[in-house]
Amino acid sequence: MARYITVTLEKRGVICLARLLDDAAPRTCAAVWDALPQSGQVYHGKYARNEIYHLVEAFAAQEPGKENTTVTPIPGDLCYFAFDSDDLGNPAYGYDAGADVRADQPTAAKPIIDLAVFYGRNNLLINGDQGWIPGNVFATIVEGLDELAEACQSIWMDGARGETLTFARSHAD
Repeated sequence: MARYITVTLEKRGVICLARLLDDAAPRTCAAVWDALPQSGQVYHGKYARNEIYHLVEAFAAQEPGKENTTVTPIPGDLCYFAFDSDDLGNPAYGYDAGADVRADQPTAAKPIIDLAVFYGRNNLLINGDQGWIPGNVFATIVEGLDELAEACQSIWMDGARGETLTFARSHAD
């Protein structure tokens, strides 16, 4: 039986429904599902293009590793990325101690997980410092993508400050 999660932009009042890809990414789906809800300051991607994400401390008892990876996510893909303290250490990323981040958000000094949502086409997961950054595709949005894309454009143009991105278990399943 399919499992579903909600993806919410709290301040903008946008809620999407996403189906977990348990067959394609069972370890990642299990890790994310067991750790829900996850919530934090939303960021808009600098390099990947049509992406919003938030950062949380590593939560899996055992890191799921790479599965169902992509470097070209499509609209509606939800991806899981694991970074260690060296991956995001460049101050240009804005995650250092001087960044304007909520006190409960992880910093580059700790292992962190990036839970990302892709809302448009032509994404490419390459970073000038790290090269290719494959992500585990663990879910796909099945309802609400158009509304989310509009809200994500608002984040891009109007700013992310004060907006919270939340991943939670859905009551639809």
